[in-house]
Amino acid sequence: MARPPSTVGPFAVAPAAAVLLLHGGAETGLAAPPPGPLNLPAVRMLPFARSIARATGGADGGVLVRTARYGHHGWNGPREDPLHDAVRALDALRRAAGDVPVVLVGHSMGARAALRAAGHPLVRGVVGLAPWCPADDPVDQLAGRDVVLLHSTRDRITSPRASQRLTARARPAGARACLVAIRGSDHAMLRRAGRWHALTARIVAGLLGLGPLPGPVEAAFALPPDAPAVDGTLDLDRLEV
Repeated sequence: MARPPSTVGPFAVAPAAAVLLLHGGAETGLAAPPPGPLNLPAVRMLPFARSIARATGGADGGVLVRTARYGHHGWNGPREDPLHDAVRALDALRRAAGDVPVVLVGHSMGARAALRAAGHPLVRGVVGLAPWCPADDPVDQLAGRDVVLLHSTRDRITSPRASQRLTARARPAGARACLVAIRGSDHAMLRRAGRWHALTARIVAGLLGLGPLPGPVEAAFALPPDAPAVDGTLDLDRLEV
């Protein structure tokens, strides 16, 4: 299995938008991620990439779908290695494709990196899958961005309540944010996998203006900055997917 590229080359037709995927990892780990199919967190993102490409038209629709590469397996405390990898991938994308709007899609540690990298000039929105959301992570970089977090209510690796609190902190910072709670799933997104893939793709297409967002997501985006966290928490089973 070929390793997904993190940078883009010259294009016959300039892309209109891009999606950058950021897979999960570990809290600590200085070794490089294993290559190809041995990198299970990256493999897990492949069906998301395919669903997003179908929903947005992919290259035929002028939308690039790319995966960032990490130099290290872990976040590694103040080193914040995946954050710097995400910013480098965005800078490379800008050099290759120009100032195209980008949606970041990250899982777990990759979602933390996506949220932290959201201040990059290209970024228009973030979709965080089972995100790692420490209480002291900043949110000012989310101003003017659309943020949708998806989290299983049974996640035992990262906290759905922490995700809920982050959306409540992001709104006063100037973000349009909400959380979609997914019952009966897990951190790896294997239970109800098809629903994870479909909803993520639909939200990405909506954030790029290529299709409608689910009505409840639009309504949550319109909440006032001081809305309680629970008001911005949606139930997957109540969405029209």
